[in-house]
Amino acid sequence: MYENIVVALGLGHGHGSTSFDLARRLKSPGGKITAVHVLEPVPGFVKYYIPVDHADAAEKAAKEQMSKRIGDANDVELVTLSGNPGIALIEFAEASKADCIIVGSHKPELSDYLLGSTAARVVRHAPCSVHVLR
Repeated sequence: MYENIVVALGLGHGHGSTSFDLARRLKSPGGKITAVHVLEPVPGFVKYYIPVDHADAAEKAAKEQMSKRIGDANDVELVTLSGNPGIALIEFAEASKADCIIVGSHKPELSDYLLGSTAARVVRHAPCSVHVLR
């Protein structure tokens, strides 16, 4: 059983409900679940062409999508981060003293073997246990 579980919530795929079902089964009584979505920063050469409030709007939209995925659950804290997803998740897990990260994965492609997917990076460098869902 885990006291502090981080669920990496990529909004582009459908592992959300499965991730939270697993987190609830693994959570100790009185434990905590945090859903984390990482927004990748907009490259500098693109910033000139998008509205100034784009980052705020993207964060608001991400939190709305996260809330829809979670539904009526009141046992999950929502957190959005900015940066490289793998690095940001690892840093958040370290800072929050998480003892488990649940992350979804997809079938590896050639680029994943060469560069490493977010899930692979988290598995290699996480300061705690990692559960990977496919």
